[in-house]
Amino acid sequence: MSSSKKNRATSNQIADRINKIAARSKQRKKASPSKNSTTGEEEQNLILPSWPEWERAIPNEIVRSALFNIGNRRERREYHEDVPIVVLGDGEIIYRGQELRQDDQDVWLYVLQLARHQPLGEWVEFSAYSFCKSLGWSTSGQSYKRLMTCLSRMQATALKIRNKRLNKGISLSLIRMFDYEDDQGNRLDRWRVWVEPKMRQLFGNVHYTRLEWKQRRQLKPLAKWLQGYFASHKQPKPVSVASLHQGCGSEQKQLRFFRPKLKSALDEMKAIGFLEVWCLDDKDRIHVVRAKK
Repeated sequence: MSSSKKNRATSNQIADRINKIAARSKQRKKASPSKNSTTGEEEQNLILPSWPEWERAIPNEIVRSALFNIGNRRERREYHEDVPIVVLGDGEIIYRGQELRQDDQDVWLYVLQLARHQPLGEWVEFSAYSFCKSLGWSTSGQSYKRLMTCLSRMQATALKIRNKRLNKGISLSLIRMFDYEDDQGNRLDRWRVWVEPKMRQLFGNVHYTRLEWKQRRQLKPLAKWLQGYFASHKQPKPVSVASLHQGCGSEQKQLRFFRPKLKSALDEMKAIGFLEVWCLDDKDRIHVVRAKK
């Protein structure tokens, strides 16, 4: 074979080899997504579980705790700096931020409601008018200010949550950030809220509670908290008045003053059809039977 033919053969072999390497590299790129993209499984892990429009959902660890307490929303709120929050059941919550109450929880529930159809970490958009209307608030400027205050309060939070299910500690804020006005200070037509992607871990697949929103809107703060606590158990077990007193974050210092309010709240839940029956036994424990849907 002449040297020219030999060189051509060698060149063809090298070219074939280069093409094969390029083809394999192309296949690897298709198989592994870029850093800026997510696989279907990863994307699914960033989307909250689905629930009906007429319900709201909240992680069990939070709804069984005193994080959102039953204090009067108009009264002064304490600032907590890495304070343990009472949790009824397994888990630990360490909280930093201004005291949160049931009106904050209503706002947070609706933020999660809007966020549930898209991956967490993307902006959730809404009009302040529709948001306030959905909460049963007036659609006045005062309500918009109240909404902004609730969002600001939850943005400035830090929760450290640890339990057996998670098998680790998670630190996050209830709301990472939100936009409500432009650079000139004009209120935006569409507000935007950004929810932590880590929130998905708290929900898990079944570790969250679904609340009937129409019922919740009819309840006072203590009854709202009780609705969440009892709804978080498939078959609620007897629970002491003292535990409920701590779990709801009541400001009442003595049980003898808390007990009548508790009974009134349980009657509220029975009147709206959440409870079928309730009773207080001689060991100062509350027994409830939820109404069938």
